[in-house]
Amino acid sequence: PSPSRPRHRHEGPRAEMTVLAPAWSPTSSLVVLLLLLLLLLLSPGLQASPYDCYFDYSPVSSTFSGPISELTEYLIKDYPVTLASNLQDEKHCKALWSLFLAQGWMERLKTVAGSKMQKLLEKVNTEIYFVTSCAFQPLPRCLRLVQTNISHLLQDTFTQLLTLRSCIGKDCKNFSRCLEVQCQPESSTLLPPRSPGALGATELSQPPSPQLLLLLLLPVALVLPAAAWCLLWVGVALPKHCA
Repeated sequence: PSPSRPRHRHEGPRAEMTVLAPAWSPTSSLVVLLLLLLLLLLSPGLQASPYDCYFDYSPVSSTFSGPISELTEYLIKDYPVTLASNLQDEKHCKALWSLFLAQGWMERLKTVAGSKMQKLLEKVNTEIYFVTSCAFQPLPRCLRLVQTNISHLLQDTFTQLLTLRSCIGKDCKNFSRCLEVQCQPESSTLLPPRSPGALGATELSQPPSPQLLLLLLLPVALVLPAAAWCLLWVGVALPKHCA
């Protein structure tokens, strides 16, 4: 028999261990996380715009007196409405607050008025609708609303529009300080009685401010990307140690 050949062990390069990448990639998760955070910060609820009530041009038309006079002449009888009697005499803010309350009444009256009067109310509402672009806070509980008739409300609306027309869009543009309706200080702490037809000034729970939410999200925005980066580093370093 022929002598057995010596077995030669093939010495080649060691096969490297192949580590399959998991379906969940830290890199893709980091990108998704950053995109979600960007969308969250850009959402309308978190944008802290310095101009929540800003007019770079005058929204008060030059013919606002026409619709008011037309509606006043059409009124056969007075409709009961309310006027705020204790608004803080804040420069230009008081006029804006009065128009904000009047616009609410125009919307209310349109739901109970006849077809002809609805059109007249809509014309007046169009003249003061610009106040809806301001993000007013809920009415304060200290606001005293006294019952009057619509003719007095229309006269007050005319006066406030005349006041704003001489200023808004020109000398005064930023009304952000007026977003919170303020009452005149009173010595008594008792709440004034409300008239039956008064606009409800119910106390609403205030949502957290955008600045507070942003501060709460800031630690999360810093920790999560760091954790994702550590997982990414471990995922890259692990195959080298297993080789």
